[in-house]
Formats: sequence, C-alpha cells, structure tokens
Amino acid sequence: MTSKVFIDTNILIYCMDNAYPKKKEKCRALLKSLGTETPGVISTQVMQEFFVVATRKFSIDPLHAKDLLHGFTNFEVVQITQDIVFEAIDISIIKRLSFWDALVVAAAESANCSVVWTEDLNPGQTIRGVKIVNPIST
Repeated sequence: MTSKVFIDTNILIYCMDNAYPKKKEKCRALLKSLGTETPGVISTQVMQEFFVVATRKFSIDPLHAKDLLHGFTNFEVVQITQDIVFEAIDISIIKRLSFWDALVVAAAESANCSVVWTEDLNPGQTIRGVKIVNPIST
C-alpha cells in the first residue's frame, strides 16, 4: 500500500526562503524524495496560502507565483469541499486546533494520507489516523 504525505504550506514556502538556508535545503530535499512510492498531496487551501505568502511576504510577481503553483501539478490536490470544512470544524473543536490547521488535517484524512509534514502542529501527535511530522526538525 502506498503511503501518501500531505505537505503543509510552510514546507513549500521554506523551499524559497533564503532567510532560512538550512530549512530551504531540507524542504527541497524532502520534496525531491517524493514519488510514486510516497506521493505528495496538497490542498486548494495550501495552494491559496502559498500564493498569498509568495506575493505578500516575498513580493514575487503574481504571474511568477502562479507559475510556481503550476510546479505543484505533480502532487495530488484535495479540493476543499463543504464536507471537509465541516470535518475541520469538528477537529478544531475536539482537538482545540485553529480552524486552518484542522482543515489541513481534514484534507489529509480525506486523501488517505498517513502523514502530514508541517511545522505548525505538534509532531508525533496522531489526529484521525494522520500522524503529524515536523520533517525539518528531524
């Protein structure tokens, strides 16, 4: 069985963040390690957040940021649906997470991911069968 990895926005952002060269190098290596045996998954939320951070924080031209997003077409993309939003609300209430973090978990669960790569949640924690991993700190 293939083990899918959900990639949170911060992992993608670090791939272009010159302020953190070690994180940049690590995140780029992580993305290169993904393939058919361990496919990467993102969501429309991650794509939106990436675009906003790229254009606002890094002042990347919007059309260039759009081109960068096209580079993520090798990932499976979870469309955030009404059902996923409702699941995220439940997760945020039960696990006392921000709605946005809960939405990442709900999207990962909907895509049958075994792991979420993120810097934003508690590593080692498992939520709804999805293990939280901070691959930058390992």
